[in-house]
Amino acid sequence: MVDVLSQNEIDALLAALSSGEMDAEELKKEETQKKVRAYDFKRAVRFSKDHIRSLTRIHENFARFLTTYFSAQLRTFVQISVVQVEQLPYDEFIRSIPKMTILNIFEAEPLEGRMVLEVHPNVAFAMLDRLLGGAGTSPTKINSLTEIETIVMERIFSRCFDSLQEAWKTVIDLSPRLEALETNPQFMQIVSPNETIALISLSTKIGDTSGMINLCIPHVVIEPIMPRLSVHHWFVSQKKTSAPEEQEALQHRVHMAKLPIIAELGTSHISIQEFLNLSVGDVITLNKSVDDPLHLRIGEKLKFYGSAGTMKGKIAVQINEIVHEGVEENDE
Repeated sequence: MVDVLSQNEIDALLAALSSGEMDAEELKKEETQKKVRAYDFKRAVRFSKDHIRSLTRIHENFARFLTTYFSAQLRTFVQISVVQVEQLPYDEFIRSIPKMTILNIFEAEPLEGRMVLEVHPNVAFAMLDRLLGGAGTSPTKINSLTEIETIVMERIFSRCFDSLQEAWKTVIDLSPRLEALETNPQFMQIVSPNETIALISLSTKIGDTSGMINLCIPHVVIEPIMPRLSVHHWFVSQKKTSAPEEQEALQHRVHMAKLPIIAELGTSHISIQEFLNLSVGDVITLNKSVDDPLHLRIGEKLKFYGSAGTMKGKIAVQINEIVHEGVEENDE
């Protein structure tokens, strides 16, 4: 990215050149010299800025879906948003999370490999407290999970992967499935320590409790679909038109749709008392004569004028005129 100088910075630079504090010839020499930038092979850059932007966009939707899901499950105020998306070695991610935390290890077919959804203990136990009827507070000291707590957490976090599936739908149809729930990061080795991962950090607030939810996606897992994360692929996929087979199938379904057609002989207004006194043989006078055209309605909308008759011994209606758009119906 090119840095743009402000007017004050330009004035200061010109003043320094005119006063002799800076030498224009030295500046030219510095521009011609080759600039060397240190490269750390342990922090290999596998995700481009384009990939990072796409992952950010996908998981902003994921955060929105999670907010809706947890708000409904916990019946309290929940706010989840993406803080940052970065790439770093897997070993650095393991060292950055607490020694006791909630690690949801899952797979997402058709991708091969495992990913991790790490939930900070403050957030996880606030959810657990809320699900068990509490106010949604987190204990000050957390040792380990009981069998009941493990089952409850597995159920709530396994369902949240539906939100991940929905967020990734524009790129690929995933089928996430919770494989295991761990609490000790040292027992979780899904890739080699130097493997580059994409770390999506989600800021989470449940009532008065706040913490982080981290989604760890190894590069080796999503490497087969990396081309789909480019902006070019997004624009091309948006411009794609449906195939002829899909258009024919859609047209066939539209043609097979059933519509209610009503042939209206006329209308009449009677009082409640007259309605209650009706008996067999009574005649109700309509507002139309025998010579007036019948109103044919599609649903509740007037579309045709017709006349009554019979065909092969059955009552039928013949269409005489099409009612065009904009023609107002005249009630007599």
